[in-house]
Amino acid sequence: MLSAADPLPHRPARIAVAGVSGSGKSTLARRLATLLDLPYTELDSLFHGPGWTPRPTFRAEVEELVRGDRWVCEWQYDEARPLVAARAELLVWVDLPFRVTLVRLVRRTVGRRVRREELWHGNREAPLHTFFTDRDHVVRWAVRSRRSYHQRIPAVAAEHPRLVVVRLRSARDVDRWVREVLEPLA
Repeated sequence: MLSAADPLPHRPARIAVAGVSGSGKSTLARRLATLLDLPYTELDSLFHGPGWTPRPTFRAEVEELVRGDRWVCEWQYDEARPLVAARAELLVWVDLPFRVTLVRLVRRTVGRRVRREELWHGNREAPLHTFFTDRDHVVRWAVRSRRSYHQRIPAVAAEHPRLVVVRLRSARDVDRWVREVLEPLA
């Protein structure tokens, strides 16, 4: 596993970005896509249908995405992770301290709710009181699943030895890695 200071063996063309909700994985994925001139697909937009229902076309759309030669997406959803990992050249793990990701997630969730921001296919954040009533509220889910990547990432690295894995442990690491490792490849 590489750190923020380690060079990449080559310029990646298929990149997955992993991390808990609030880690900044989608923001980093968009940033990498722009920097390396790669198409970006937000997996949430493929997964969530109207009324937050899973879209029946999700798997087929992910399969189509990863068949491509050039892409950036998040590494999330149990159904998509194996498909993405099998074709990705680079997996970037944004492993920020939980206190940082929790503050970011709460701020984002509250902001989206207050602004009534439309997300995917007409969906909006649920009323804030659902934090207390919905076991799968995004904040509660993040608390429950925050350690899952500590098992998932080593397992996927072992399963796919050719997959380059970079672990970034702070916002400073993210910025340093983009500036010092990726920008020279652009």
